[in-house]
This record gives sequence, structure tokens and C-alpha cells, in this order.
Amino acid sequence: MNLRFDVRLPTDAKSVPLVRGLMRQALSSLGVADTGIEEIALALTEACSNVIQHAGEHEEYQVDVVIDDFVCRISVIDQGTGFDQTATAPSPRSLLDGGRGLVLMRALVDRLAFVQDPDGRHRVTLEKDLTRDPAARQLNPT
Repeated sequence: MNLRFDVRLPTDAKSVPLVRGLMRQALSSLGVADTGIEEIALALTEACSNVIQHAGEHEEYQVDVVIDDFVCRISVIDQGTGFDQTATAPSPRSLLDGGRGLVLMRALVDRLAFVQDPDGRHRVTLEKDLTRDPAARQLNPT
């Protein structure tokens, strides 16, 4: 089964639980294993939090989701200034100091890409290969 959706969200911390809940519900309905759901939800949370923290004066961002039988692909798109992902982040004194978002996202997903679209928007794409939970009930099982 293929599922696609996109949402435009305000650059406000309250938007993160909303999009995370949508993602969890979609993956659960498709019978994705709980471990994969949690890893995807955490990586999405980090990507959205980065936009909210760094997007500047831009009032909204967009999350595009495509899920098929094998892969979940999420793009988080914003109009912020972007950053150089090849630059070495300063070493935080503790995990609570921040600066671990890229490391965390890379550990949770199978593919991570940062692209500047021709229109100037910045896109973070997270891809996770899916494992199905054999006991899960899927939408329209056939």
C-alpha cells in the first residue's frame, strides 16, 4: 500500500507533537513494527525541532511523507538559511547541551540528505526501510 500526505505547520513547538502523532498513526495503520515507528518519530521530531529553532522569521514549514511497502520517506522543508552539514559541530559538554541532532538522525534512519531546492527552500529528507509487524492489522489487508 502507498500512502502520501503533506502538511504545512507553523514554526511553533506545538506543531511537533501534531506531526509526530500523524506519522505514528499512519505507520501503525500500515502495520509497521513498533521499533521502526519510534525511530522514525524521533528522527522526525529532531528534524522539525531544528526547523523551529533555526528557521528565523519564517512562519511555517512543510512536512511531506511518502510511505510504500518498503520505505518511509519524509521531507521537512523550510525557508530558513540552512547550514553546512559537513562542518564539525562543537562538542557539547553533555547531551542536554544540544548539538547531537545530526548524529541522532543518522543513527535512526537508513538515509539522510540535505538539499537546497532550486527555489531556495531547504529540504531534509529522512528515509527508513520498513519492517512489518506480522501481528499488526493493516488498512485494507488483502
